[in-house]
Amino acid sequence: MELGLSSETIYARCDQGGPWKRLQPGVILLSNSEPTREQRLAAALRYAGDGAVITGLDALCLQGLRQISLSGPPHLLVPASRQIRAIEATLVERTVRLPQPFIRLGFPTAPPHRAALDACRRFSTVDEVRGLLTRVIQAGKTTIADLSTELERGSNRRTRLARRVLNEIEDGIRSPAEAWARDLVLRSDLPAPSWNVPVHSPGGELLGVVDAWWDDVALAWEIDSVEFHFAERDYVHTVDRGSRLVAAGIFVVHTVPSTIRKEPRAVLARLTQAYHHAANRPRPPVVTR
Repeated sequence: MELGLSSETIYARCDQGGPWKRLQPGVILLSNSEPTREQRLAAALRYAGDGAVITGLDALCLQGLRQISLSGPPHLLVPASRQIRAIEATLVERTVRLPQPFIRLGFPTAPPHRAALDACRRFSTVDEVRGLLTRVIQAGKTTIADLSTELERGSNRRTRLARRVLNEIEDGIRSPAEAWARDLVLRSDLPAPSWNVPVHSPGGELLGVVDAWWDDVALAWEIDSVEFHFAERDYVHTVDRGSRLVAAGIFVVHTVPSTIRKEPRAVLARLTQAYHHAANRPRPPVVTR
């Protein structure tokens, strides 16, 4: 009506095949083209009202985290006192802990630790949570300490998977594949290894950071996959690292992630055999620091 148009005219123009699109209650796109994600976010913010903050995957994407699938509705936080009707196009969550927003590309976004944990509450599998939390930490968007603090201060609702994964990360796990490997070893008779350990020559040269390490016998376990590295060059670096470890006398077992899932018994048998072989030879004088 502010534009001099009646409600009937607006509704007619938003009908199927019309020149406009209705994105949210009271929010119209003056085009019939498919709205961009940014237009959906702007419409969601207009619907949610002043002070609304974008959280979840959209917030992380705006903050520069790459390779995020944004197929679901935008997730917004609003003050707990606000009464707002639930709609399919936007997930609006009322909260007593509305964060101070970070402005990114003109949009108010929740801090990375809050956004990541809000996203994890919507995930249904532990691997989804593993994938996101390890990525936001490795990308330098947040820290283990910030995530832990947010978990303790925030709601306990749907945080079981995030708490489990954060415990894995605190144990040194840095990818979903390493988490599968950790679960497998914990179910075995092998002693628990350390994770992501820098191994040095006697002279102090860094031979590499190995995925899993049994220091008593100098046995390394490498989880080899391009999928779980940031880039192909990281995978090439992994291969070079393996050569240096072997040259230093270290026993190295290589496993691809899919084998851990499909043939866990075979993987354990190979690891156990390698552990016993390593224990029955003189330990090379490598050190960890």
